[in-house]
Amino acid sequence: MTIADTGPKATRRDWLGLSVIALPCLLYSMDLTVLNLAVPHLTADLKPSAAQLLWIVDIYGFMIAGSLITMGTLGDRIGRRKLLMIGALAFGLASVLAAFSTSAEMLIATRALLGIAGATLAPSTLSLIRSMFLDPQERTFAIGIWISSFSAGGAIGPLVGGLLLEHFWWGSVFLVGVPVMVLLLILGPILLPEFKDPDAGRIDLVSAALSLSAVLAAIYGIKHMAEYGASWLAGLAILAGLALGAIFLRRQRALADPLLDLRLFANAVFSASLAINLFGFFFLFGSFLFIAQYLQLVAGLSPLQAGLWSVPSALAFIVGSMLLPALTSRARPAVVMAGGLVLAAVGFALLTQIDAGTSLAVVVPASIILSLGFTPAVTLTTDMIVGSAPPERAGSAAAISETSAEFGGALGIAILGSIATAIYRGGMATAVPAGIPADAARVASATLGGAVAEAGQLPLELAKSLLALAREVFVNGMQLTALIATLGMIATALAALAFLRGAAPATHS
Repeated sequence: MTIADTGPKATRRDWLGLSVIALPCLLYSMDLTVLNLAVPHLTADLKPSAAQLLWIVDIYGFMIAGSLITMGTLGDRIGRRKLLMIGALAFGLASVLAAFSTSAEMLIATRALLGIAGATLAPSTLSLIRSMFLDPQERTFAIGIWISSFSAGGAIGPLVGGLLLEHFWWGSVFLVGVPVMVLLLILGPILLPEFKDPDAGRIDLVSAALSLSAVLAAIYGIKHMAEYGASWLAGLAILAGLALGAIFLRRQRALADPLLDLRLFANAVFSASLAINLFGFFFLFGSFLFIAQYLQLVAGLSPLQAGLWSVPSALAFIVGSMLLPALTSRARPAVVMAGGLVLAAVGFALLTQIDAGTSLAVVVPASIILSLGFTPAVTLTTDMIVGSAPPERAGSAAAISETSAEFGGALGIAILGSIATAIYRGGMATAVPAGIPADAARVASATLGGAVAEAGQLPLELAKSLLALAREVFVNGMQLTALIATLGMIATALAALAFLRGAAPATHS
């Protein structure tokens, strides 16, 4: 069954270029996860304040999210390969500076530079794939490889970080990126073609500043709410982000050559794919947060062991990507996508059956099923978002796709995390075992991590009682969020069938 007109087949150079494109994507997600293991080591060395430590951890992701739209449009205008090369050079230099930072302030600044450089990678690589692979089946496969490289990087990050920290100082986790970027700088000009909009205008710096400010404020507010609950600070940050976003959109309508072409949203396939992508990441990121905590704080695994048990889930993304071309050759994309989302719902349904003693027997198979089921949705929506845009706007479309994933993930962590936190605190408030000091009870009632830390300071029997209770109420919250995600994935599957029923992987070839 043919689902779209075929275009010219990719050449050997294109496929080799895809392997080059996968390198920075792998590194992009590694840098999001690898720092977590190094936090105790750099804290002992640089002695950051609590606020500085939060900024060291968070600023990379914030700057990526805030810079994506500007970088996507910039790639369309100056050339996507050129932007990728500039980003690779900047990422390598910032990695060296981060590795040898001598103060918390210097590390925050270099992590911010890493985020800005990292924001060039996703839109430029995805838009290059859009231009290199004109056959819809091949492009779907190539985007699957692209997505798998992000998943693999997220899984490899804790493993590489753990190994490096056993033998070297904390800065070594940043130097992993340097040889990768050097290789990209050598092979990129040889294997990657250049594409840009021949009629591109100048970048509107005011729009770029508005875009960055709006996304940074909104993401900061959402993340603050996820970590500390609802507060005036979180609410004001989100409102400021929305207000700046409204000003940004009004400016785009008035400009002859806008930073963000709002006509893209008039395409029904583009808008529907974007919404499904956002909701998919909403449920996936929120749930993966709980799985990571479960493995370490309930199952009692070390960060390295938890990383090892996350590898099967990352491999499932790769397997799903390999199977996708065969599936889309036999059924329409919306059907394949909906089937995958229902399979992901089965994975979430499995998570509703866990308990504090389940350990790995349910959690690992559930995460594998989640990954297998989500792969068709994220691959096909990404393909449709980029493929439905005109070729000269591919970078902008790719940036919008990545921004929707960032927002979806942040919202999922904030909202599902807030629900689970409320259940945890409610369950702990009236049931803390007698005999536990008031200060320890207060810390233990706030988070499961706090309960585990306080248990280490208590007599054995009290510690066992506290941990048993804390783990039970944490799992109760995890079960409810898994149920919400199950229903949400089914609803998203129905939306895919309703709004993308007639869509092929791309409408422009």
